[in-house]
Amino acid sequence: MQKIKDYKELSKFTLSFTVVFTCIICYLLVPNVHFLWVKVIELFVAGMLVCASANAINQAVEKDTDAQMKRTAKRPVASGRMSVNEALTFATIAGIVGCIMMWYFFNPASALISAFSLFLYAFIYTPLKKVNSISVLVGAFPGALPCMIVWVAGYTPEEQIGWTGALVVFAIQFIWQFPHFWAIAWVAHQDYTKVGFKLLPSKEGPTKYTAIQAIMYSVLMIPIGILPFISSIAISGKHHFINDTTLATSIGLWILVVANVFMVVQCYRLYKDMDVKAARRVMFSSYIYLPIVYLALLWDKM
Repeated sequence: MQKIKDYKELSKFTLSFTVVFTCIICYLLVPNVHFLWVKVIELFVAGMLVCASANAINQAVEKDTDAQMKRTAKRPVASGRMSVNEALTFATIAGIVGCIMMWYFFNPASALISAFSLFLYAFIYTPLKKVNSISVLVGAFPGALPCMIVWVAGYTPEEQIGWTGALVVFAIQFIWQFPHFWAIAWVAHQDYTKVGFKLLPSKEGPTKYTAIQAIMYSVLMIPIGILPFISSIAISGKHHFINDTTLATSIGLWILVVANVFMVVQCYRLYKDMDVKAARRVMFSSYIYLPIVYLALLWDKM
């Protein structure tokens, strides 16, 4: 039973589940995709395996730093309950099987992007965290690629992939990550500083500059979030522009605008209060933001 718990923690099951759940909603946004249990299950299993692989590699590589931080010291590799070799073996098997599933059940492009995302996260972003805060920018790419992967997966090998839609959903997730990760880095600043992680945009740590950056990116999320409605990705599934009347009456659009304004308000409160409590509000707000936005887009597609 303990071993099962260790593998669950090694794969960061809850986080992986949240990521994959959001990706499944994104997959259902693809114009020609209809809900089929078998495809959803295939995507869920493949996605969980790739996410688990990335998280396992991360914990194997960061064993020593995890052991020094209070919030991660009890992880299976950091605590010594699991060896680095065992974690890497699990990561290798999970990553290969997950990518093969994407290739076999969906298409080669989704499998190749999955493998690239896994490599970028585990071997570029992870070690870069101790070098420079640009690691957040680098990490935002593998963090946003899952949405692109599932969008691409929505096309059969014989179909022409709708790369415009793939780029739009990528952009939504890419911009979202900056206030999200900076809020996490703010909350865990003492732990991160102790092990040499550089994740905040200011060398001085949690400052008003960081809060202003969070506000700027949360404001930028508003026009980025409207892109799907302008390009008809969600509403009609067609490749023409919609008219102003459709925009004005779109329930999904208004839900999205409210969610974006809420994020801006939370980031402004961080700027005003400059404390961990406010950063935690931004962090939790960002967690619920993506599911709400993608469900709003799915509502309009339906």
